[in-house]
Amino acid sequence: MTSGIKTTAWSALVALLFLAAWQWLPGWWGVPEFVLPNASKTWDELFRIHASERLLWHSGITALEVVIGFVLGAALGAAMGYALGLSPQIEAILSPYLLALQIAPKVAFAPLFVMWLGYTIYPKILVAILIVFFPVLINVLTAMRNLDADMINLARSFSATRLQVFFKVQCPATLPALFSGLRIASTLAVIGVVVGELVGGNMGLGYLLVFFEGQGNTAGVFVVIGALTAIGILAYYAVVIAENRVLHYLPSAERKST
Repeated sequence: MTSGIKTTAWSALVALLFLAAWQWLPGWWGVPEFVLPNASKTWDELFRIHASERLLWHSGITALEVVIGFVLGAALGAAMGYALGLSPQIEAILSPYLLALQIAPKVAFAPLFVMWLGYTIYPKILVAILIVFFPVLINVLTAMRNLDADMINLARSFSATRLQVFFKVQCPATLPALFSGLRIASTLAVIGVVVGELVGGNMGLGYLLVFFEGQGNTAGVFVVIGALTAIGILAYYAVVIAENRVLHYLPSAERKST
């Protein structure tokens, strides 16, 4: 048995043990269903919500907000990281303000965005952008700071222009760090969107979460948490697939270490 098959088998065993414990332990311990419903009750609630509460539609809204927020936040973070890395003077001017914005709790902006933009998808996307922005910015900027100066000087010795140095040396060298930030940001985007939907939403999985919490429907809350987890996993592995395609020339161990 190869190591990959063995790892998959062990992972499947852990999942089975978890589901078995979830199914039978609450009943054995006398935990009421409204506190912790068992796995079969949650499974039945999944089909009920799918049929009567438009679970797929709400999941699609949340997924769309996650994708838009992630793409825009990552693009802004990468652009700002490269810009600050290329100009230490601009970095020195803007760093106090960026630091203050980074320290400020991002979720606290959600009510403000709702007051500005109403109960639309835009506040959720803005919160996601704000949360995604900083991991990408910090990773890219740190990689730009730690570039080998000898490589840059070597390129300049061959009369390379500033743009050529950036696209031929600096950008490729910082791609592993960029994708490392993107992996983190892909999961944070889900958090940002859900926070926005919790604060002020009439659609999406965050809205369903509040709706079922108000009903005291614990099984429904677990279903929504599972749907949010699935979206986060898909977003994360979409970044991993893109990383493997873009950085195919690097050993896998080197990619994982970034």
